[in-house]
Amino acid sequence: MATQPTHEQGQLHLKVYNLRREARLRQARDWFQQNYNAETFEEAMKIAAPGTEHGTYVGMVIGYWEQACALLNYGLLHDELFFETSGEFFGVWEQLKAVVPQFREQFKDPTLLSNLEKAAQRFEAWKDQRAPGNIAAMREYIQQERAKAKGAAK
Repeated sequence: MATQPTHEQGQLHLKVYNLRREARLRQARDWFQQNYNAETFEEAMKIAAPGTEHGTYVGMVIGYWEQACALLNYGLLHDELFFETSGEFFGVWEQLKAVVPQFREQFKDPTLLSNLEKAAQRFEAWKDQRAPGNIAAMREYIQQERAKAKGAAK
């Protein structure tokens, strides 16, 4: 049986959730989910160039989720509670994972977004045990949305 979250983990979980509700971060998250569909380093830089509002949005989203996942990976947040209530980070990872290896190589940082990646891998295993087929369905949906976005951009 899984352990119960501690009071401290519950309090931190609520703080992490409340940070997601901040207006500018909410705006960045909405933009990211609707517009970030890069599959190469070059596409990523074109979509969200540093110094632009979209670049700021991407930085806010990945910075938030990397930090939240670091808290999770270090055991400060309770895995099951986080996974039951915070699936958005997995969607962010799915949108980023094609370009992360290119960014790691470009910036000579093999640990770039490693907390997000580790949490997403654990979430996938956790979800596969509880809802087989859900991850595959989610990935199919993301691919369909990317195809629509690319078709609309042409």
